[in-house]
This record gives sequence, C-alpha cells and structure tokens, in this order.
Amino acid sequence: MLEVSGLMWGATVGLVACLLAVDLILAAARPHRVGFREATAWSVFYILVAIAFGVWFAIRHGGEFGTEYFAGYLVEKSLSVDNLFVFVIIITTFAVPEEHQHKVLTFGIVLALVMRAIFIAVGATLLSLFSFAFLLFGLLLIYTAVQLFRHRDEDPDVEDNVVVKAARRVLPITDDFVGGKLVTRVVGRRMVTPLFVVLLAIGGIDLLFALDSIPAVFGVTEEPYIVFAANAFALLGLRALFFLVKGLLDRLVYLSTGLSLILAFIGVKLILHWAHVDIDERVPEIPTPLSLGVIVIVLVIVTAASLIKTRRDPSAKAHAGSLRAHQAKTEQPTARS
Repeated sequence: MLEVSGLMWGATVGLVACLLAVDLILAAARPHRVGFREATAWSVFYILVAIAFGVWFAIRHGGEFGTEYFAGYLVEKSLSVDNLFVFVIIITTFAVPEEHQHKVLTFGIVLALVMRAIFIAVGATLLSLFSFAFLLFGLLLIYTAVQLFRHRDEDPDVEDNVVVKAARRVLPITDDFVGGKLVTRVVGRRMVTPLFVVLLAIGGIDLLFALDSIPAVFGVTEEPYIVFAANAFALLGLRALFFLVKGLLDRLVYLSTGLSLILAFIGVKLILHWAHVDIDERVPEIPTPLSLGVIVIVLVIVTAASLIKTRRDPSAKAHAGSLRAHQAKTEQPTARS
C-alpha cells in the first residue's frame, strides 16, 4: 500500500494550485487570442511536468506505483481529449470570443478538478468500505462504454443541458459578453453575461465526465493519491491542448470508439478484481502493466486509423459521442442560415 504523508499531499496540491493560479492570472490580466506557438510551448511544458512527476514518483515509491500513475495519466489524458470536443461545442454554440476562451477553459479546468477531488474522496471511501463498489464501478464503465459506442457519431446537445435550460429560464442574461465579465449592471439591474452561462454549461459537463473518469482511473489503481495526481496533471494541460489541437479534433473520427473500448476494458478489469476478492482468489486479475499496454495500443491504433480515414475521406468528421440519443426536434418552418 502506498504511504503518502500529509506534507506530500500538501506539496502536490500546492503545485497544482500554483500552476492553475498562473493560468488564471494570465487569462484575467491579458485576454488575447492564443496562437499556435504559445499553445505548443504550454502543452509541451505540462506534458514534461507530468512525465517528470511520474519519473520522480516511480523512483521514490517503486516501479509498480509509477506504472499505475502513467496508466492513470494516459486514461485521463485520453478522456480529456473527448472533453475538448465538448468544450469546442460549447464555445461554438455560445460564440465565445477568442480573447475570452482562455478564461473559459481555465475556469472549466478548476471546476473539473474540484468535482473530481470530491468524487475521488467519495470513491476511495466506498472502495475501502465495500468491495462490491468495484463491481458497481465496473458495471458503470461498461454501461458508459456501450452508450458511448452506440452514440459515437453524435455530439452532446448543449442547449438541452438541464443547467443551461434552467439558467435561461431563471436568470436575466445580457446579449453580449460585456468585456468578459460574469455579472454586470444594465440600467441599474444586475444581470449575468453569456460567459456565466458558458461556465455553468461546462460545469455540468465536467460533472458528467467526473462520473466516468474517476471509476476509470480507479480501475488501474486503488490509491487515491495516484488518482488525484493523474487527474490533476492530465487536466492541467487541457487549456493549452485545446488551442493546439482544436483544428485537428475533427480528424479523430474513431476517438469515441477507442474510448468506449478503453472504458469497457477497465470495467471488465474492475469486475474481475471484485470477483477475485469476493468470490474466488482463482479468478484471474488484469495486471497494471497489461492495462497500460492495452491503453497505449488502443490510442495508437485509433489515432492512426482516424488519420488514414480522414486522408482518404476529407468529408469525414469526428464527434464527441453522447451517452444518450437526441430527441427529434420539431423543424422550424423557416430555413436556418
């Protein structure tokens, strides 16, 4: 079992908080369009930070825990790319100006980290108290994988989001972004801006992703510290990765299929672990190195197949995937421009 001191927890949380603070300060102090070179530099920086942490962690705590960290990091990184699809959909739907997208993404990452920290605490408690939680997590991942595969050619309907619909119905919303403010006054009346609604939408999406990602990473490690670190370092690079690859996301046409396979695989791994602990020790378990290998192979094949597909068929377009089918909407009598 991994022994992590309070000092190590504090240092890790402090490092993540400092990196987030830098992002928030940059977003608030200098709103601007993030170019390719800047996005590349930040993406490389965050990946190197994650790798350096993993190497240090493996040296300090052993190769087994190091392998669990890198496996968890890859799972979360691949799921975070799917997160980017949804961020693109939200930002496009609400027509967020480029100079404010940096702020939206940074706040979205903060919300994701807070929600996942809560789910990590809840998940770790459940797993420590009830071994059948492994079975429940495994079944949840398999259900998610099946739904994601069934609706792999769809995108989430942002306008149908419960949080967005409630905000539009209850809150007074301005027509423009008012310089990137969240709340403003118009003729003495306090109103929220569309940016506030965007953050609500991203928060709702973050909640759904946390429900999937936390059981997934618990499938490769039972250590709450590794789960937190893998999530934190995968999410920290999400903001820069968005600006780097948003033009390439449409080419990852098989990403949802690959993620559904990974989630299903980890779901089976969790169920086998539960059966090994609660039913019979002769039930085989899937070792972490094998999990890491499967995740890497699936991601490589999915990426290569996607690029080949879009090269042969330029009209092919990737989708984020959805966990439920969209309800048919009544067509309007006038054509949309």
